[in-house]
Amino acid sequence: MDDRILHERCCRGDELAWEQLVSRYQARVCSVAYTYTGSEEEALDVAQEVFVRVWRRLDTCREPERLGAWLLQIARNACLDHLRRRKARPPAQDLPADELFTLADPGRRPDAGIDQEDQRHVLERAMQRLSPISREAILLKDIQELTLEDMATMLDLPIGTVKSRCSRARVELAKVVAGLIAPGPDAKAAR
Repeated sequence: MDDRILHERCCRGDELAWEQLVSRYQARVCSVAYTYTGSEEEALDVAQEVFVRVWRRLDTCREPERLGAWLLQIARNACLDHLRRRKARPPAQDLPADELFTLADPGRRPDAGIDQEDQRHVLERAMQRLSPISREAILLKDIQELTLEDMATMLDLPIGTVKSRCSRARVELAKVVAGLIAPGPDAKAAR
């Protein structure tokens, strides 16, 4: 079922269509939320909030055939709201000192190649080190696979600006990943 029909059925109150909408987009929404929050628990909370917002605002979607882009825009806005609230209210409790540090794996050889799990961790760490603008560009274009036009609409920017942000973000990501994989002498001091 395409997004337009799914949207129409959801607006009429079809619960099965709503379940299908949530099922179709929940992984993408959680991925966006995780990229912004850096926490699985917070990402799930934000995702739940996103779907509540979507349910309440379904009738405001002007282009049902682009339901996914509209939904991701709501997810982005919910994440930004969440980050503003989190910044206004610091965590109620501090982390115990023993959770602040982790030791290197003694079984890992420095000359061993990077396996798929390591690649994922490197990418996650690299994404967290990107500037917010670059992180958002990589997330929307390369991870969520939005078109440049959808990104321009979502961010309220000219398409040329979106193209240059995506290009700069990829360069920044490559530099950060390279630094994480083969850190230089200054990398130890930065950790």
